[in-house]
Amino acid sequence: MTTSPRVPSEPDVAALRDLARRLALEAGALVRGGRPDRVEVAATKSSDVDPVTAMDRASEELLRRRIAVHRPHDAVLGEEGGSAAGTSGLTWVVDPIDGTVNYLYGVSSWAVSVAVVAGDPDPASWTVLAGAVHSVVDGVTWSAGRGQGADRDGTAVQVRSAASLQTCLVGTGFGYDADRRAHQAQVLVHVLPRVRDVRRLGSAAIDLCLVADGSLDLYYERGLNPWDMAAGGLVAAEAGARVSGLHGAPATSDMTVAGVAERQAELVALLESAGADAPGR
Repeated sequence: MTTSPRVPSEPDVAALRDLARRLALEAGALVRGGRPDRVEVAATKSSDVDPVTAMDRASEELLRRRIAVHRPHDAVLGEEGGSAAGTSGLTWVVDPIDGTVNYLYGVSSWAVSVAVVAGDPDPASWTVLAGAVHSVVDGVTWSAGRGQGADRDGTAVQVRSAASLQTCLVGTGFGYDADRRAHQAQVLVHVLPRVRDVRRLGSAAIDLCLVADGSLDLYYERGLNPWDMAAGGLVAAEAGARVSGLHGAPATSDMTVAGVAERQAELVALLESAGADAPGR
């Protein structure tokens, strides 16, 4: 029999939230201050158009060092450095630069995302306890704690209530695999005529936070990794958003959809009808 992960008490969650915020700000300062006039690609990941920069690595190394000081028994899962084991049952899920292509080109926006989860660091089963997303370009920081709500620079945020799906501004993103991009373009053709408009900003973590503070009505994307959604997903949920996948599934890499409940349900149905999570796509 599997057991549910132990969830720390509310004071512990508050402390974790504060630490997540401080870590995101510190890494954000490194990224902001260390960006050269011309950024070079250090490596690629899933495809030739999926870059890694030296700053991605430096930012994650900083986060790992700081977590080791403050929480030496916790595990860490990072985009660039993979997983490091722990003994506490908690895992820090970090994205050192969410929006690396934007960072590479000097286009807004990119962020540092830091979250801590209980249980396996798997979006299908984890319990996200606390998180923070720091938008490096404009200095905005969102944070949330499980059961404690969400804020933007210390001011509580709440999702926007839209009158209809047709009046919703929707955020989305695209993968790096060519076949997946082609399928996502087909889905977009299905969605675009049925909403107010669509935005593609290039940072999933920021997109989810913009749903939280009402700057976007809805957001959907296929292919998110755990570090893309951990902190931003919690911020959105604690601001009143429903965050899920399709066909009753939780938000995972198969699909993540976020927004105020009624409109989110309509978008879920629309994406299901478009086959947005078709196998192999």
